[in-house]
Amino acid sequence: MENQPFVIAGAGLAGATAARTLREEGYGGPLVLLGAEKHEPYIRPPLSKAYLAGKEEASAALVQEPGWYADNNIDLRTGVSAASLHPGEHSLRLSDGRSLQYSRLLLATGAAPRRLDLPGSDFAGIHYLRSVEDSTGLKSALAAGGRRLVVIGTGWIGMEVAATARTLGNEVTMVGRDQVPLRAALGSVIGNRFADKHRSEGVIIRTGARPMELAGEDGQVSEVVLDNGERLPADLVLIAAGAVPNTALAEAAGLAVSNGIDADGGLRTSAADVFAAGDVANAYHPVLDAPLRSEHWANAIEQGKTAAKAMLGRDAVNDAIPYFYTDQFDIGMEYSGYFPWATADPVIRGSIDSLEFIAFWLREGTVVAGMNVNIWDVQEPIQDLIRSRRPVAAEDLADTDKELTSL
Repeated sequence: MENQPFVIAGAGLAGATAARTLREEGYGGPLVLLGAEKHEPYIRPPLSKAYLAGKEEASAALVQEPGWYADNNIDLRTGVSAASLHPGEHSLRLSDGRSLQYSRLLLATGAAPRRLDLPGSDFAGIHYLRSVEDSTGLKSALAAGGRRLVVIGTGWIGMEVAATARTLGNEVTMVGRDQVPLRAALGSVIGNRFADKHRSEGVIIRTGARPMELAGEDGQVSEVVLDNGERLPADLVLIAAGAVPNTALAEAAGLAVSNGIDADGGLRTSAADVFAAGDVANAYHPVLDAPLRSEHWANAIEQGKTAAKAMLGRDAVNDAIPYFYTDQFDIGMEYSGYFPWATADPVIRGSIDSLEFIAFWLREGTVVAGMNVNIWDVQEPIQDLIRSRRPVAAEDLADTDKELTSL
C-alpha cells in the first residue's frame, strides 16, 4: 500500500491545511483531496460575518490562492466525496462510482447543521447556515433590510447572524432554550452582557423557550410557534441549533465513534493508517487528559497540521490551546482556553459595562481560560498564563496597572 496515494476525505479547512502541511513537510508523493462541495476549500467564519454582511466577496474566504493545488501537484476533486470506506482493503468507494486505494487516509468530513423535525420544516424561507450557498441565500434575503427574521438558537452562529441581520436593517427575534445566551460557552456573567448588547441594538430575545411549529401560508413560513403559545411573525427563519459531526462514513466502516470519530493525541483512529481531524474528530487532548471535539477554525488548522505530520510517521500531538473569535455589532472578541475546567465566575479586568475588558477563568488559582473584548494584542500573554499553569492572584489579574506579561 505504500505506493498508493495519501487521501484526504474532506476539503474544508482541516483537509486543506493537512494537504499544505504534507507538501511543506516534504511529502512529494501522490496526494488526493476529495471535496463534496463544488468549490475550492474555504473557511466558514465569514459566512455568518463579513460575507453575509456584504463586506467581503466569497473569494476572500479561500484557504489558498486559485491554482495553488494544481501548482503543488494535489489532485483536488470537487463535487466528489467518499461513499464508503473499507479499512481492511485500504480503499474508498467514491460518490462518482470509482474506487480509490490509499496508503494513508485522513477523514476530515466536518459537521452538518442539526436539523429540527418540526411541523412546517419544509416551508420556503427556512434556512440553515453551513455552506457558501447557504450564506448566499440568506444574504440575498437580508441585504435590503425590512425583513422579519426569527433565529432559533442562541449560540455563536445564531448570535452572529442576528447581529449581522439587525445591522442590515432587519427585525430580529432570537429563541433559545437556555435562560442565558452563550451560557454553555462563556457562563452567565458574560453571556448576559452579550445578550444586553443585542437587546440594546433592537434584537428581541426569548429565552427558556422552544419552537413547536413553523406555521405558514402557500408554502411560505410566516410564524414560529413557541411552547408557551406565543406566535412570532417571520418572513425568514434561521435554524442555528448546533452541528452534528459527519461520522456516517466512519461508523459504517466499523471505526470507533462517540462524540465524533475517536482519535488519539496524534489523531490516529481505531483503523490502521486512518486519521481524523477538524469538526469530526473527537481527539484526545493531553492538557485536558480527555477527548475534545471542537468546531472552531483554529482547531481545524492545528489538527490539520498535526494529522499531516502523524501521517508521515512523525511524533506529532495536538496540544494547542483552543481558540476562537466572534464579531457582533461593535463587539470584537477573542477567546482561548479550557472553559470546562472553569469553576467560578470570571475575574474581570477593565469595564464590562463599556465592553472593553478581559475576563479570566480560574481553576485552583491558575488561569484556564481568558477572553479579550475590544482590547487587542493580549492573546499571547493570555495563552502564556494558561500554558504555564503558574498560580496567579485574582486581584493581580483584575489590576489594570499591572502588565499581563509580569504576572
